[in-house]
Amino acid sequence: MAVDLLQWHDGFHASLQIELQREPAHLEFYSEHELYKKALRVDTLIIKNSDDTPVQKNIGKIFRKYNLIEYKSPDDYLSINDFYKAYGYACLYQSNTENVHEVSMEDITISFVCSHYPRKMLKILKEERNIEVEQTEKGIYRLKNDPISMQILLINKLPPKENLWLSSLTRNLPMNRNTELLLREYQQHKESVLYQSAMELIIQANKKIMEEDCNMVCDVLKEIFADEWNKRELEMQKKESQIQQKESQMQKKESQIQQKESQMQKKESQMQQRELLLIEREENIKKKMEKKENRLNLLIQLLLHDNLMDDLKKAIEDRAYLEQMYQRYGL
Repeated sequence: MAVDLLQWHDGFHASLQIELQREPAHLEFYSEHELYKKALRVDTLIIKNSDDTPVQKNIGKIFRKYNLIEYKSPDDYLSINDFYKAYGYACLYQSNTENVHEVSMEDITISFVCSHYPRKMLKILKEERNIEVEQTEKGIYRLKNDPISMQILLINKLPPKENLWLSSLTRNLPMNRNTELLLREYQQHKESVLYQSAMELIIQANKKIMEEDCNMVCDVLKEIFADEWNKRELEMQKKESQIQQKESQMQKKESQIQQKESQMQKKESQMQQRELLLIEREENIKKKMEKKENRLNLLIQLLLHDNLMDDLKKAIEDRAYLEQMYQRYGL
């Protein structure tokens, strides 16, 4: 499912700019340009600001003032409906202006970019509108007999030496010298957002091929991304070191907690022992008190029995005499 979600148009728009970036003509690129208020958007609009400077690049020799690009991903096909949609975009672009005839149809071109030769579409155009096709260069086909200048760019037929990036927008990127040159060129421009966007798509679309045939590609990729990989490795090492430090700190805290728990247990044990001793002392004191009380009660009973009230009174008032009475009665 992830393969179907690749953003081919973003990569194509970036690759197209890369292909035409060295042109002396002044070209402005507008991705997903809105042609009409009802969200009709052509894939790419290229405006050539210099009328006197022709585009030298093979894919742009047809360019005039306003150039509409309709792109089909490698999984899609160019149909007759796609043709009329792009043709309608050209008409809308001409009509959606502030002034009458502000844009001339002679200043508009349409380029259809695809990976499959549209035989069925071309057959219908020949039958319905007498539009014929003529190959002008490798991978480039002009559509004749129409007021609007149009061309078809067949990506898989474009010469890699001249259209390295566009020809690499495929799911079957060959692992050859051209791909190595592609990677080397990316290495020189890897800080560029355009190159990053195009290369990211190319790598994702050909991930399986690159994994299966990784001899040349892996070496070049390792060289290209060496700084990034080294940076990531250092970051990983730093994170591991931080984790180890945290683990060490946690172990130290756990040890401290265990020591505190041991000390608390020791204190609790001591407190329990002291509490037991206190209870024992209290019981001993209680027994002594009970014994003294019983001894005194018995003496009182004996003195009362013998009708010795004076001796009882004196014993209560005089402790020494009380002891004499205890001895007298053998208490």
